[in-house]
Amino acid sequence: MSERKIIKFLGIVLALAMLLSACSLPGKAKPAPAANPPAVTETDTKAETAEKTADTEASEEAAEATGEDVSETAGEPAEETTSAEAVPSVEASVAQIKDSGNIILAIGPDAMRGLGYEPADVILVKIGTAELEMPIGTNYSDVDTGEPVCLFKTSSSGVDQVVLAVNIGNMASLMGIAGEPIDSLTVSVSMAEKQGYAAGYAIHQLGAQRSKDRADYPDLSDAEYANFRAVETTGFGMGTLYRSSSLVDPALNRNREADAAMQLALVRTVINLANSEETMKGFADYNLTYYSQCSVLALNMGMDFFTAEFETKLANGFRWLAAHEGPYLIHCKEGKDRTGFIAAVLECLMGADADEIVADYMLTYRNFYGIGPDSPQYAEISAGNIEASLSKAFGVGSIRDENADLQACAEAYLERIGMTRDEITLLREKLAEDYASLNAAA
Repeated sequence: MSERKIIKFLGIVLALAMLLSACSLPGKAKPAPAANPPAVTETDTKAETAEKTADTEASEEAAEATGEDVSETAGEPAEETTSAEAVPSVEASVAQIKDSGNIILAIGPDAMRGLGYEPADVILVKIGTAELEMPIGTNYSDVDTGEPVCLFKTSSSGVDQVVLAVNIGNMASLMGIAGEPIDSLTVSVSMAEKQGYAAGYAIHQLGAQRSKDRADYPDLSDAEYANFRAVETTGFGMGTLYRSSSLVDPALNRNREADAAMQLALVRTVINLANSEETMKGFADYNLTYYSQCSVLALNMGMDFFTAEFETKLANGFRWLAAHEGPYLIHCKEGKDRTGFIAAVLECLMGADADEIVADYMLTYRNFYGIGPDSPQYAEISAGNIEASLSKAFGVGSIRDENADLQACAEAYLERIGMTRDEITLLREKLAEDYASLNAAA
C-alpha cells in the first residue's frame, strides 16, 4: 500500500473515532450495580409500598366483584429484567406455618415486587442452616409435583401473601422447621437468577383463571361446574364411585351444586379428605345439606402424599369405605390433587390403563380452566402431576412404561401402606358393585 493510501486510511480511522466519541453523550452510560446491596426487612418496605398496596386492594375488590378467583391470578414474568446483583436480599419473619407445611412470610407480594422480585425469578431461600432454590410463581401448578415454589398469592379471605410451598409436599418439613415456634424463625431471600425460570413458568401457565362465578361457565352442567362426576374407568360398577370438589366448604362457590349432584346420585358414603370433623360441621348451613345425612369420614389429610401420616389415613379410609354401602364419594377442596391421586390409585386397582387415568384426572382442568386434550398444556400438566405422583408412589419410572402392571402396582402400594390382601380384595369387590338399578329406581 502506498504512503498516500496509508495516510488516507489513518485519517478515516481518526474521523470515525472522533465521531464515536462525540456520540457518547453525558448521562447515557448505565451505572454498574452495587456488588452487595444491603438486605431489606419487611419493616423497611412499608412506606415505599403503601401506595402499591392501596392499588392492589382496589384491584382485588374489582376482581371479587366480577367473581374472579384472585388467589390464582397469574403474574406475568417481568418484561424488563434487572440483573440479579441489583436486587437486594430480604429478611422476613414467619407469620404462620400451616398444617399443610406451607410457610407464610410476614411480607407481602407488593413489597417483594417493589424490590425487584417477580414471577419466573429463581430465588435462594435460607432458614437457619437449610437453604433451597425455588422459582417464584402464582399457583402450585407453576411447578411439577414435589417441587418447591414461592407463591405470590391472595388467600381465600382476600389477604395478599408470600407463601413458601411444595406442590404436593410439606415445606416446613423439607426445611427442617416443622413444629418450631415461628417467633424464633427468620427467612432470608436472595435473587439466584433473574427470570431463570421463564421457560418453565411459561410452560406451566394454564391460560385461564378459575372463576367463582357460575355464569362464567355457560357450557358446563351444574355437576361439571362443581367438578362432580362418576368414576367410570375399567372395572368400576355403574354409579358406584363419585368424585367432587367440596360439598360443604363455600370457598370455591361450588358446594351447593356439588351437594345437589350427590343427592341425585344417591350417595350414601363419603370420605372427606380435606377437613376435620369439627371444621366440616362448622361450615355455614351444614345441617341443611344432603351431605350431612350421609355417613361421612373426615380424614383431614395433608398435601404430601408420601408421608406416613397420609398413607395411614388413606389405608384407614379405604377400610372404612369397604365397611359401608355405596354409592361412594371422595372429595377434598377442589377435587383435584388429593382426590385426583386417590381416585387414580383406585382406578389402577380396578384395572384402568394410563390413558384412562389421565383422561379422568384431566377432566378437572377442563371443568376449571377449559383445558382439553388439544390444549398445549395438557400433556405437560398430566406428566408433571398425576403421572409423576403415581410413578413415585408405585416405584416405577413411568406409569406409561410398557412393562408397568398398574393393577399389580396398586395392590403392592396398598399392602405397603398397611392393608391386607383380604382388605384389598373386599375393597375391589365393593367398587365393582353396580348401583345403576338404585339410581334407575329413584
